[in-house]
Amino acid sequence: MQTWLKAKRVGFCLSDKKKKKLNLVVFAELCRTRGIEVVQIDLTRSIEEQGPFDLIVHKLSDLMRDATQNDTQSQQLVQKFQDYVEAHPQIILLDPLPAMWRLSDRFQSYKLIQELQAQDKGRWFCNPPYLELAAANQSEIQLQIKEQNLTFPLICKTRVAQGSSSHDMALIFNEDGLRDVTPPCVLQSFINHNAILYKIFVIGQSYFVAKRPSLRNFAVGQSDQKTIFFNSHEVSKPESCSHLTERGEGDRLPSGPSDRIIQFISQGLQAALGLSLFGVDVIVDNKTSKLALIDINAFPGYEGVPEFFSALLNHMEALLRERERDPQGRGRLANQPGAGRWCRDLPEAWSPASISNRANGLASEGWEPEETPMGKRASESGRFQDFSLPPAGLCQSTCE
Repeated sequence: MQTWLKAKRVGFCLSDKKKKKLNLVVFAELCRTRGIEVVQIDLTRSIEEQGPFDLIVHKLSDLMRDATQNDTQSQQLVQKFQDYVEAHPQIILLDPLPAMWRLSDRFQSYKLIQELQAQDKGRWFCNPPYLELAAANQSEIQLQIKEQNLTFPLICKTRVAQGSSSHDMALIFNEDGLRDVTPPCVLQSFINHNAILYKIFVIGQSYFVAKRPSLRNFAVGQSDQKTIFFNSHEVSKPESCSHLTERGEGDRLPSGPSDRIIQFISQGLQAALGLSLFGVDVIVDNKTSKLALIDINAFPGYEGVPEFFSALLNHMEALLRERERDPQGRGRLANQPGAGRWCRDLPEAWSPASISNRANGLASEGWEPEETPMGKRASESGRFQDFSLPPAGLCQSTCE
């Protein structure tokens, strides 16, 4: 059993739905056996009175989304949380609020994915062309599509990446179908990937890869097909059975991302954002066999990850041990680059300043992807794989 110089207290600031989904009561009991007390933080009460905390795990995405839509109560609660963590810089925060802000905006996420292409130099990644739409001007939309070299069919996604409505998407097959677009949104060229999606779940330095159903292949170029509206969460459920996910007879099953590639993706995102808990949706282009990162999710549901509790607890303990050895937060786990970047377009009246809290840091030794990706292939064994994460660079490439 873990022994501490003093008892540790970890606060969880989650919605009721998230707490129930994660079964936080069971996790709290597991933490207790390792000498860690779990406290469920109530933002409607004084946080100071509920503390002190050594570490806080949170997901405020719903509140943050409502705050950007000028919901006064949500703004006040988010600001209250931010004020507390700023007043207690010794607290380890999972994860940095700046990263959560950035990932709540798909356009910002795709810019980040673009930046991640640089070190790869276009060898194993592709970046599907995309553009942001702010207004429903048909002639302007068509012009932007041509300028950005987008090709039909197009995936249309809400710009806001949080909330149940963020899963509502459309597959557009021709210029007439662009009338179905409702800005603000993001358009992205659809890549045929043989109806398989790989979900990478990251918890600190552990990861898990789950294979899920996805959209089937469609002919490239404009067609008479009517716009298809779908919910991505429903389509990609493990038990999903839909005509939209049926593979053709000649469609091969992709081998999935290798361990080295997953490490590269995880390290790049952690280095840029300071994230510890996140998920990445990856598909394999059936034409080039390159990987395409199509979505990043902060603190996902971790469905189908049987060892989530143990991996999260191990990560928390690693951070707490590091902080115990280094109370001023100078160690590699206590400091993380990129955590001060705030998303643009936030209301100036309440956008918090850059915070000093950091999630987990990573090994500093250099690493480059090998010419042929090596390592154990993604499996459905239900096991986590531990790895030392390499540093990453930032760039752009295309799926060509």
